Amino acid sequence: MAELKARLQADLGAAIKARESTRMAALRMALSAVTTEEVAGEVARELSDAEVQKVLVREVKKRKEAAEAFAGAGRAERARAERDEAAVLREYLPTQLADDELEKLVAEAVAEVTEQLGAAPGQRQMGQVMKAANAKIAGRAEGARVAASVRAKLQT
Repeated sequence: MAELKARLQADLGAAIKARESTRMAALRMALSAVTTEEVAGEVARELSDAEVQKVLVREVKKRKEAAEAFAGAGRAERARAERDEAAVLREYLPTQLADDELEKLVAEAVAEVTEQLGAAPGQRQMGQVMKAANAKIAGRAEGARVAASVRAKLQT
């Protein structure tokens, strides 16, 4: 079993004993999403820590979008609950890169693609640059932040 999944399960048990309802709900939903991912496809499989991490990133994004939708609909209480659940799940993710670190990694990715192409990449090669950048960043920054940074770098 993946170490991260085992940690989630252990923390869920502790949250149940401590009667922490927000933490309990967030961890149950996350473990449910992990289990769903494990049985998706033709053959059930065990997820690695990196794959569990991707599921958690997806769940945090869902909570963030739901919080925005609830806030827009005037349901501040429910929006706060979604934000609280997202905060619980973020504890299991690596710390996000600072903007200057992100810029540095994107610059390295642009340099790699420039070397491969023999010319500076433009907007048409954004996919290649994103692929190289995401390999370096490895989930330590949200995709939207990475895309914005790559876009800005390609326009200069």
